[in-house]
Amino acid sequence: MTDHFPRPTGTPFTPAWFDHIAVNLSATERRAASLGSRRTVKKEWQAAWLLKAITCIDLTTLAGDDTPGRVQRLCAKARNPVRDDLLAALGVEGITVGAVCVYPTMVHHAVKALEGSGIPVASVATGFPAGLTPLPLRLAEISYAVEQGAREIDIVITREHVLTGNWSALYDEIAAMRAACGEAHMKAILATGDLKTLSNVYKASMIAMQAGSDFIKTSTGKEDVNATLPVSLTMLRALRDFRDLTGQIVGFKPAGGLKTAKDAMTWLILMKEELGLRWMQPDLFRIGASSMLGDIERQLEHHVTGRYSAANRHALA
Repeated sequence: MTDHFPRPTGTPFTPAWFDHIAVNLSATERRAASLGSRRTVKKEWQAAWLLKAITCIDLTTLAGDDTPGRVQRLCAKARNPVRDDLLAALGVEGITVGAVCVYPTMVHHAVKALEGSGIPVASVATGFPAGLTPLPLRLAEISYAVEQGAREIDIVITREHVLTGNWSALYDEIAAMRAACGEAHMKAILATGDLKTLSNVYKASMIAMQAGSDFIKTSTGKEDVNATLPVSLTMLRALRDFRDLTGQIVGFKPAGGLKTAKDAMTWLILMKEELGLRWMQPDLFRIGASSMLGDIERQLEHHVTGRYSAANRHALA
């Protein structure tokens, strides 16, 4: 049985933990490049890792044309992410995704569709994806999503605070959002593609954790550049430093651009090598994705049957 860590509480604003940090870009890129080229997991071990990845997926729909029907179909897939015949062949049962992530107005429909499953509903909030609405409105959106039944809230930060070095304003904003979440766990989306440098990514990560974030998340999926291995590596090093400084354990969520089973394997390898097996569990690791699940199921079918099926045999919604 997995041990559960106490929920992180954050710390007072402490610039000394990050203001001297300068991340070496070339060294980070070299380390990140080594992950996919020298590590492989094959056969039944690959199937086991892919099943683990499914349990860590935040199955997501964040489209302007979302409807209750689409959300209900996505929730049905969340309950049964892999065909029963494939699970039986693999000797596995009862597997579900980590959460379903939707817009606030879709939370009610997702909660109803997932009733009794134990799968939490996550909602984006705070003016997603740009985060440029006034702070009182962003806090009210958090409250609305929680009232609708969201158990996890994915907030977005004001990138201006990072780009201008207004670190205390960033801390105060995230702390206010954490307070508005109440018992709902908060994932702080840093929109790393907008932050320009890995040093800014590290500093924003550290401040989000000081302000009480339960998770730090790479991207909204709407930036020109979303989750990358160098960015993820930088954030994981910040997670490790924060743990060493405070004893508090914070989760990590890459999102945006992760589409294939190979991507799932690469990020799991990153988690394993940087933070260890415990950080590969869904209470500390989530993958923001939609189409990835279909590709994972396709790879599992190949493992079971020796044949690749058409992608349309593994529709999501």
